[in-house]
Amino acid sequence: MKRNLALLLPLFAISIASLGLIPDADAAGAISGEFKLGEVLDESIGWFIVVGLGMVFAGIISAEIKLEEKYLGHVQSSEAFNTAGRVIKTGLTAAAIVSAWTWAATLLQSSTVAYLYGVSGPFWYAAGASIQVLLFGILAIELKRKAPNAHTFLEIIRARFGAGTHKVFLGFALTCNMIVTGMLLLGGAAVVNGLTGMDISLAAMLIPVGVMIYTLVGGLKATFVADYMHTVIIFIVILTFVATVFFISPITGGVEGMYDKLVEAASLKPVLEPTFTEGEPGNAMGAYLTMASAGGLIFGVINIVGNFGTVFVDQAYWQRAIAAQPSATVKGFLLGGMCWFAIPFTLATTMGLTAVALDVALTPEQVQLGLVVPAAASVLMGEIGAIMVLVMLFMAVTSAGSAELIAVSSLITYDVYRTYKNPKATGKQLLKVSRGVIVAFGLGMGALAVVLLGMGLSLGFVYLAMGILIGSAVIPIALTIIWNRTTRAGAVTGALVGVCLSLTTWTSVAASESGGVIDIASLGGAFPMLYGNVVAILSSGLICIVISLAQNKKYDWKELDQHMSLVTDDMEQHEITASENAKREQDEEQLKKAFKFSVKGGGLLTLIVIIFWPMPLYFSGYVFDFGFYGLWVGIAIAWVSVASAIIIGMPIAEARHGFAKVFSGKKEAAN
Repeated sequence: MKRNLALLLPLFAISIASLGLIPDADAAGAISGEFKLGEVLDESIGWFIVVGLGMVFAGIISAEIKLEEKYLGHVQSSEAFNTAGRVIKTGLTAAAIVSAWTWAATLLQSSTVAYLYGVSGPFWYAAGASIQVLLFGILAIELKRKAPNAHTFLEIIRARFGAGTHKVFLGFALTCNMIVTGMLLLGGAAVVNGLTGMDISLAAMLIPVGVMIYTLVGGLKATFVADYMHTVIIFIVILTFVATVFFISPITGGVEGMYDKLVEAASLKPVLEPTFTEGEPGNAMGAYLTMASAGGLIFGVINIVGNFGTVFVDQAYWQRAIAAQPSATVKGFLLGGMCWFAIPFTLATTMGLTAVALDVALTPEQVQLGLVVPAAASVLMGEIGAIMVLVMLFMAVTSAGSAELIAVSSLITYDVYRTYKNPKATGKQLLKVSRGVIVAFGLGMGALAVVLLGMGLSLGFVYLAMGILIGSAVIPIALTIIWNRTTRAGAVTGALVGVCLSLTTWTSVAASESGGVIDIASLGGAFPMLYGNVVAILSSGLICIVISLAQNKKYDWKELDQHMSLVTDDMEQHEITASENAKREQDEEQLKKAFKFSVKGGGLLTLIVIIFWPMPLYFSGYVFDFGFYGLWVGIAIAWVSVASAIIIGMPIAEARHGFAKVFSGKKEAAN
């Protein structure tokens, strides 16, 4: 069935694209290159998508949650609200990973680097941000083995090291959530403003409203449902763009036409790097069709380092590990990581390079705001293309935004309120706090984006800087979960000294490159960002390991879960759920096997996508001929088609019994 679906999806996308208002070849010259900020769509369309579509999805998802409560007997306890009952299966786990990791930056920044560096940009975005999810599966299964009752990763840190260390890493975690939220809304609001002219601050304030409603109703389970629905729409839109660019549009001329236009673009406007000698190409022969790109490789390193922080330090991913069945954890993360790879890789290879091929004129400011995809879609498909980008972006912003909402809610509820304010809090009290935090942070999300806009920060700047701010927490957190010799002093010193060193490096390199001037422009340079990110993760790891080895202490993992307490009045619910699923859970020996599989699988896939695949192409200086470009495009199309089939089909297959119960109309007793 999945194989047939993989074959049918491209045909479906072609039929959808054919219904759009695709300009003919005679109009290509008139359309090509024209993109006027704020004049593509009427402002009313922006309002409809931001407010209207948000309310529609809030209603649909809230209704779905109520149907589950009515017909499947689900009870909304505090445990269920924040952990989704810990019974999420492989398909929905994978879809949730894809959705949570599909930010505004996934759709926008990936095409920005395609516009700047050619084919290497999409590859390094996808490879540099997928390996973290693949490797996170190792931590996810370790969490299941050592702390199955945990609600947040910070509970594990507190159990091992105490309140002082817990507060340090709580600061990193909340900083991570604010950075991710800021990027989501910066990108989303910029595109709404760029395409419709809707006030950018107003868009940033209104986008979170619909998300807030359905997260309030259904908690973590609602975000999983939203994740699935939104990801389906994103894949359909990407497949439609792929069909238009490579099979339908006379403007692009298919694969051959795109190849000819990209070769011509390299001769007219070769890829140069401002950090190199003037006139010397940053890409091999100045070509867009080569992996031999200095700028692309620098971005790749920054991308790899920065995104470790926004996975390993983000409660949203730990929450998905907590919610998944033990048997689904590793498979869900590995499958989700590989399916997610297809989104930035295929979208940016398609639309980012379409902007280059059609010579879409954008100012540097528009490029940094992430307007490459909406500009290319507007030039290629007119208003239809612009609307599709808006819808796709709205799906990405709201689904990832809901993940951040519930993540912050869990941190404040369990790591602040329950830990320091009211240790004996009942389930009802915790549920009330969780919902209160969702409202407060939901309203604060928009305010945060407005503040960042007022500071003159763009999506591109925040994306590249995130690793400098939170990257130093990555290795200490990972070692706390997997290494019994990690010590309190090692973890805290590594994280705090690491961030000080990264900030010092960042500002020092920026000052040296700009004659002593430290501002947004100098801090946003490639090398200040590169060195700051690398110092953050490497120095913190080295410090943590050296101090821990020097102290020579060993921790008994058996003590860990004893510090994880469930909510007293939710215990009966948890025990029933656990007993019902006991036969499906893996025992300790099976979990050990899953751990070994995650190490081997995640490690091998990581080596393939960052070493074995790109490096020979980089060092050879190879510039794609037509045949190799056709193969490259074919890989992208096949990958996104298979990923779409898996993400759309697997959760439906796994939930078929639940659908049958709902359609039968028979109510189940609450459990």
